[in-house]
Amino acid sequence: MKPKIGVVGVPEGWSSEELADKIAEKTGFSLLIDMGKTRLDLTTGKVYFDGHDLSQLDAIIIKKVGSRYSPDLLDRLEVLRYLHEKGVKMFSKPLSIIRLLDRLSCTVTLSSGDIPMPPTVITEDIQLAAESITEFGEAVLKPLFSTKARGMLVLNKTDDLESQLSDFKKDNNTMYIQKKIKLPEYDLGVVFLGGEYLTTYARKITNGSWNTTTNSGGKYAPYTPSPEIIELACRAQSLFDLDFTCVDIAETETGPIVFEVSAFGGFRGVLSTSGIDAASRYTDYVLKSI
Repeated sequence: MKPKIGVVGVPEGWSSEELADKIAEKTGFSLLIDMGKTRLDLTTGKVYFDGHDLSQLDAIIIKKVGSRYSPDLLDRLEVLRYLHEKGVKMFSKPLSIIRLLDRLSCTVTLSSGDIPMPPTVITEDIQLAAESITEFGEAVLKPLFSTKARGMLVLNKTDDLESQLSDFKKDNNTMYIQKKIKLPEYDLGVVFLGGEYLTTYARKITNGSWNTTTNSGGKYAPYTPSPEIIELACRAQSLFDLDFTCVDIAETETGPIVFEVSAFGGFRGVLSTSGIDAASRYTDYVLKSI
């Protein structure tokens, strides 16, 4: 019998649907699981979705736990951790993803692993935050739970810092402050499958935005990285034990730096720049693993 594999994802999300379709093509079965509509019954030890007992699946691929990053996603991952500890194979493991979902947790792991990053300060104190921004000259304030630069704020030492920091702190008690580094008008996504290098793509600024995210108009482009960049990205992702991920890297005058390691990684940039069908490759990887 062919295995039954579920995909935790976002209904109508391009990558989630693409992965579910590839699994259906290769196995004859696919289930796209919306974690907002699951039910964990601790009495029976079962997790249900749309009439399916998820503990009976042979594997679950965690593509996306929700459409927006938030602390609520940690609770959804705990439900998946329960299933994983009951014996359902998970790609990637829920605990590995939990360590990445919070930006600070990711940063602490990268810094402890001696991965070069932009100068970063963490504080809850507005005065200390203002002093740090003044020292940096210009900085990016980042919410601990966000993707594609959502909620980020660029401030420089000439701004009314205490007022703007007070507004930012209303939704972000812990302030994550990163020095704004002079970068080329692109950054890189270095992609790994099963810990092995797959490909690299660039995200290029097209409209004068301060960031390269596709949300802000950034466009994907092919890119051939140096061995130094691949080696750095490989070291960064190896700290998290992920099955599929993308490492965000930028080239600077003093060498490459890492911004973050993605909890999930995307398929669209890979397909549009290299022609590699990452959803198909990921499905084959899971089938071989189970």
